[in-house]
Amino acid sequence: MAHLLLIDDDLSVLPVQVRQAFPASDHLVEVATTGVEGVERIHSRPPDVVILDLGLPDQTGLEVYHQIRRFDARIPVVFVTMKKTAEMAIEAIRLGAYDYLFKPLDAHQLKRVVGEALEVVRRMRQSAVVVEAASDVDGAIVGSCPAMCEVYKAIGRVAAQDVPVLITGESGTGKELVARAVHQHGSRSKALFLALNCAAIPENLLESELFGHEKGAFTGADRRRVGKFEQCNGGTILLDEIGDMSAALQAKMLRVLQEQVFERVGGNETIRTDVRLIAATHRNLKTMSVDGKFRSDLYYRLGVFTVHLPPLRERGEDLPMLVRYYLKRFSRELGREVYEVAPDALERLLDYSWPGNIRELQSVLKQALLRASGSLLLPEFLPDLTAGVSAVSTMGGENVHFENFIERRLRPEMRDLYAQAQRELDWILLPRVLEYSRGSQRQAARVLGIAPKTLRQKLRELGLNKTDLPDANDEGHS
Repeated sequence: MAHLLLIDDDLSVLPVQVRQAFPASDHLVEVATTGVEGVERIHSRPPDVVILDLGLPDQTGLEVYHQIRRFDARIPVVFVTMKKTAEMAIEAIRLGAYDYLFKPLDAHQLKRVVGEALEVVRRMRQSAVVVEAASDVDGAIVGSCPAMCEVYKAIGRVAAQDVPVLITGESGTGKELVARAVHQHGSRSKALFLALNCAAIPENLLESELFGHEKGAFTGADRRRVGKFEQCNGGTILLDEIGDMSAALQAKMLRVLQEQVFERVGGNETIRTDVRLIAATHRNLKTMSVDGKFRSDLYYRLGVFTVHLPPLRERGEDLPMLVRYYLKRFSRELGREVYEVAPDALERLLDYSWPGNIRELQSVLKQALLRASGSLLLPEFLPDLTAGVSAVSTMGGENVHFENFIERRLRPEMRDLYAQAQRELDWILLPRVLEYSRGSQRQAARVLGIAPKTLRQKLRELGLNKTDLPDANDEGHS
């Protein structure tokens, strides 16, 4: 259950809005009417997110914010303000606050911003500890093969050194978990850790996301926005898939690494920041720099220390352990009671090459659990490992298509090959897009380019109910 603390002396409007947006069935909403009371509540029971009014009767919201930061800088703080005090809110965000909202509040914006802050908390609290056997620890780095032992040693060597780190490896190998472990074992562990996927954000928006923008900098820029490098001052930023970053942004990133300064989009003010940068990519940046597709000077700055993650196919002795770990974890998430795997089912998993690595293994096991009955994972519960979800896994940046799937079904009596192929593709596409949209079916439908009603129908046909999907937080049913 998510725990929200609202610090506001006006009990007539804002508490009602917050409780409507975050119902008691899934959220605990506490209210403090003064800064002193709010800080006392944080000390006695730290909340997941604080919603803080800038105008309090005993002290300013900024003074309360400094006290929260001293207690635990990882608690996201969302400021609520009247427009006349917007500059103070911007200053708070520059110091690390999560976001700010104007009164009167827009219910959808409130739900979105606080929901995103809760997701940041969830991901920051994911453990990045190393375990050598199946356990109850969510988000752990699991494995004991020689290649993974080298990864653990590398994390230990570099975590305490405040230098950039480059994490390489194929898609789906767990690069963000390694970045989180470097942060958690370093001197900045009590500060923010933010992850940003450079390939998932349109090029024209990525610069603003990283460095912020001034009001009027471009169409739609109706207010000043503080970027991640300003917001995460004192903490750590992971730039995932940095190999997909444009040449213009690479030049700006080089300056940030060299001088720790930048300007917002559309602004002239030079802003200084103190952020540890961790970059990750499935691409070969060295080859790209030789070919002129990635700045060589940026590559050398990023690659001061490199950690390479092995693909799952090179971790053979770890696979049974990983299967048991994810079976236990996903059984709990999906309300199943499947904790053992039959020997012949395990054999099928061991024989597969896993081009999509850990991410593909997770998807396969989730599918199997949704199809399973009883407490033992049998071979018939596994999806076709030569097609469908496994065939569309990413390998080296290229899509692996349905050749094997098609070849096995091209026969005279076949009449619904298109429907079968579409269903197999939906098995990976729909859960992945819903994961990206944090469970919002409305947003997922927009990404897919289909109507929400069509998406719900497809989920029903696949047997993927809302409760079967992680982090479900639907915005509506329209």
